[in-house]
Amino acid sequence: MKRSRAVRTPGGLSLRLDVRAAVVVALLLLLALAASVLLIGTGDFDIPAVDVLKTLVGQGNAGQEFIVNELRLPRVLVGLLVGAALGVGGALFQAISRNPLGSPDVLGLGQGATAGALIMIVLFSGSSAQVTVGALVGGLVTGLAIYLLAWKRGVHGYRLVLVGIGVSAIVTAVNGYLMTRADIVDASRAVVWMTGSLNGRDWDQVWPLLALCAVLVPLVLTNGRALRMMEMGDDVSYALGVRVERVRALLMVAAVLLTAAATAAAGPVSFVALTAPQLARRLTRSPGPNLLPSLCMGAALLVGADFVSQRVFGAEQLPVGVVTGVLGGVYLLWLLVTERKAGRI
Repeated sequence: MKRSRAVRTPGGLSLRLDVRAAVVVALLLLLALAASVLLIGTGDFDIPAVDVLKTLVGQGNAGQEFIVNELRLPRVLVGLLVGAALGVGGALFQAISRNPLGSPDVLGLGQGATAGALIMIVLFSGSSAQVTVGALVGGLVTGLAIYLLAWKRGVHGYRLVLVGIGVSAIVTAVNGYLMTRADIVDASRAVVWMTGSLNGRDWDQVWPLLALCAVLVPLVLTNGRALRMMEMGDDVSYALGVRVERVRALLMVAAVLLTAAATAAAGPVSFVALTAPQLARRLTRSPGPNLLPSLCMGAALLVGADFVSQRVFGAEQLPVGVVTGVLGGVYLLWLLVTERKAGRI
């Protein structure tokens, strides 16, 4: 297969298309959509895949319309959007920090969102909407704190990771203290939220997350070329005409917003932001941030994990965060073993 190909539009514009990356994106999209249809069609009342597709285009009966459009479709859409947001957010942080461990999980953004949610649950007994807002604010404040603490005539990737690990430890301690202040009812509610789950998600979570992704994902993709240059170093990027600090700040804000919004919608779903960009890069075998493949990989991973959480364990449904945690742990162990065999660690 030819590695890349130049594509010219009728208007005279031209772009270079990575053929392998395009094939990977198409296959991941197909996998995510197939898993979504399968997930919508299975449950206490099974619906064949053909009927699911007919219902989605408005040709189902009243019962199928209610089950598909009101009960199951919102949950699947939240899963797709949360996975996509975490995949892009993880790819951005790893590219900005130039470190494969520079993901929101390690930098403490998930812990910051958790702190915001715990404050609303424990101190104010907030509603679900207030907990969502608290998680979003907590993630944004944590991201801003990490950026400001890491700033010293610019944000260096190594310093960003170290500051993020420190902030993560502090916020984790705060979360532990908040849990000691909770009564039994609030503590149970907080533990369920902290596990990361798609149970009970409906259109109230879909529309805000969809609107945010519709604005931020195109913005991120249009800056993908500059981000790829920045991986070669700040000096080279300046020489190539990239306004490094402006692009870095813009993309960090986008990454924080995407990660915080995903966490607010589904709770802290671990390992997707860390593993999706790395798996996408292994499949495309392409250097650079691999933003679009990471987005598709994140969506496919989360929908697949939700299917496992609902169907593999019978009546005992697991929160999706438990499944992603197990899969992510297995992936990290496999990565350590292969890297050790290759003599790189």
